[in-house]
Amino acid sequence: MITPFRYGLCIGFALLLCLAPPLVLPESASAQSYGYPIANPRVLQERREREAAQRGSIFDNQPHGPIEALRQARAMTGALAAIKPQRKGNIDVYVIAVAMDSDAVFGREAAEAARVLANRYDAVGRTIVLANGTGAAGSAKDPVVPEGSPEHLAQALGHIGEVMDKEEDVLALFITTHGHWNTGLSYRDGDRAGGNIAPERLGGMLNEVGIKNRLVILSACFSGVFAPVLQNQSTITMSAATAEKPSFGCRAENDWTFFGDAFVNHALRKPIALNEAFAEARGMITRWEVASRLDSSSPQIDIGPQALVWMDKIDAKIPKVAGQPKGMPAFGVAPPPQERPKPAPLLPKP
Repeated sequence: MITPFRYGLCIGFALLLCLAPPLVLPESASAQSYGYPIANPRVLQERREREAAQRGSIFDNQPHGPIEALRQARAMTGALAAIKPQRKGNIDVYVIAVAMDSDAVFGREAAEAARVLANRYDAVGRTIVLANGTGAAGSAKDPVVPEGSPEHLAQALGHIGEVMDKEEDVLALFITTHGHWNTGLSYRDGDRAGGNIAPERLGGMLNEVGIKNRLVILSACFSGVFAPVLQNQSTITMSAATAEKPSFGCRAENDWTFFGDAFVNHALRKPIALNEAFAEARGMITRWEVASRLDSSSPQIDIGPQALVWMDKIDAKIPKVAGQPKGMPAFGVAPPPQERPKPAPLLPKP
């Protein structure tokens, strides 16, 4: 039986609860840590990508076994030892061509780009190829190609910085791989290792070596994101796309990407100036993209005012006779047919 006293007590508690301020619970640890009211998985992933890009760190790296580790160490040591010293009174070009992803198209593109640049700029003996995967085949003398890892790139830059004249000579750095607007250039060696080289990291590596005259060619999606970081008075930066757009042609079975085929395989083989070669390649890529109904990648070029001086001098080395394109074109050739799986044989009835 509810007495008047109990009835009044219930009414009092009800009024107290209505008039009391709301109870504020503390934020979760994740919300406090990241500054978001609700932990959005996509936002957190993008934040991690940006942080990884700034660090330029390898996020997954399983070490080689003893035999492959020794093979790689010997290959890298041999590649560095083979670099010829600078010639006094001559503007030498030193070439580093890197395939940072193990898809074979990048290895093939990097290996041939090294040959084209070496032939164009009299850089035979001053060229290093680094490549993941099997796309870049080694020679009979040096069958093992050093892998295209961030560590090997750093070693190559450091060594070339020692043997070249940093005030007079030119570094031609060609990198081909997949790209990302947040993390920069992708690094992948099969399932063994993966990571990235961010704009800040690549710029920091070049600045630390102290090479003044730099030609940087980036064949990757969204590679225009590197331009603001790499720009200076004596650097030429070329990218396959803007910071907001992908580039095309990077199927693993290809010999070239769109950018590599148009710029390296066609334009750079001709006896024309470097900036003219880039303009010709950009027009070629635009025609391919329109014919394929693809959004324009808009390849980018930035030429520092002091770079015009050394660009004219190295362009004087160009052979007078154009070379012939090599490999399967990136555009205009149907992809190889895929084999259909054979039907399973019919089993006899028991």
